Amino acid sequence: MRTPLLAAAAALALGLPLAAQDPSRSSSEAVGPTKTPAPAPSEIVAAAPKADWMAIPAKDLLVMTLAPDAKGKPRQVVIQLMPAPFSQGWVHNIRLFARSGWYDGISVNRVQDNYVTQWGDPNYDNPEATGKTKPLPDGLKVMTEAEYTTKFVGDDLLARSRWSDAYAGWAAFVGGWPVGTEMNSVHSTEYLAWPTHCYGMVGVGRNYSPDTGSGAELYTVIGHAPRHLDRNIALVGRVIEGMQHLSSLPRGSGALGFYTAEEADKRTPILTVRVASDLPADEQPQFEYLSTESDTFATYAEAIANRRDPFFIVPAGGADICNIRVPVRRAESGE
Repeated sequence: MRTPLLAAAAALALGLPLAAQDPSRSSSEAVGPTKTPAPAPSEIVAAAPKADWMAIPAKDLLVMTLAPDAKGKPRQVVIQLMPAPFSQGWVHNIRLFARSGWYDGISVNRVQDNYVTQWGDPNYDNPEATGKTKPLPDGLKVMTEAEYTTKFVGDDLLARSRWSDAYAGWAAFVGGWPVGTEMNSVHSTEYLAWPTHCYGMVGVGRNYSPDTGSGAELYTVIGHAPRHLDRNIALVGRVIEGMQHLSSLPRGSGALGFYTAEEADKRTPILTVRVASDLPADEQPQFEYLSTESDTFATYAEAIANRRDPFFIVPAGGADICNIRVPVRRAESGE
């Protein structure tokens, strides 16, 4: 059970940031004869008690190893898969692809500036494909477009801190993930929620509707959040480590950022993709995220919406859901 939020967090939950209530509020709080600057969001996170950090199960982590860079340095990307209740059909498929070794030997085939980096079989749905596609493993699930959203019944979503949002009725955090939400009908307690296309989120490539994609092609957002894709493509996770290896790749000059035949050497090979729980115990990465149900997170989110630490002059008075990134960190061994 959460304790009552701080006044600042409560104001944020009501959609009325403190800056909007009192724009003249000082960027520091008086303490005796001196003033102590308001803490930065990073300082709030650093001071969070251990109880506010939630372990990420190893079964929800993908370890993707890219070919070494031009200087021979190893490149590894860790992806956190989305837990229930969101996108579980696609997540099932992704684990199956990884465990069958299907992802091994594929490549990054598309890098569109300020948009996405996409990887998969270079001979599948690629304008410059020249060979045969890899046969898909057995046991893949087929999802419908209705599964882009998840239903919630009751007041659970209403009880959470909420932000106004241009792409949804409102935005919130559910189990550590940013989501858009809306009422399913005016005279109902049923709500719909869906993951949002923020920086670093991982989605499933697809063809035209009614195709919803299998998970054979994946992408991550490397630019300004393309929220118009929400509810149009399945989101299945987020990059929590090694994002620089995907965001800094050379851009493709073909349509939509695909590499042309002349740019085949720009494709980054993906050597292996493994579910972390399948790795030897001493090789399994351990991560944890700051609980979005905690008072610390509420204070952190309010501090982002209304920066009052020394560098800032005017509190913004609000924040987009994608600006409030959920803190994730490596857990110390043995915790």
